[in-house]
Amino acid sequence: MNVGERVRIKESVIFYHHPLHRNEAFDAKGLEGVVVTILTDYKGRPISPNFPVQVEFEVEGAKRPMRAHLKQDELETL
Repeated sequence: MNVGERVRIKESVIFYHHPLHRNEAFDAKGLEGVVVTILTDYKGRPISPNFPVQVEFEVEGAKRPMRAHLKQDELETL
């Protein structure tokens, strides 16, 4: 998985920060987006984050795209 690739959420993942469903449980299974960042270091020091892949999702009707941190095994490349 690389930065710029299109991905799809393949498992059931619940978001509470979806712009159109704020503070409600939203199942994001099947949502498609673009990998923005894969976190491996912070200020030159190696880190091991629990959710290293940052994905940006275009949400129709929202002012700006939604970003979420996910695990690699929750995503599939398109």
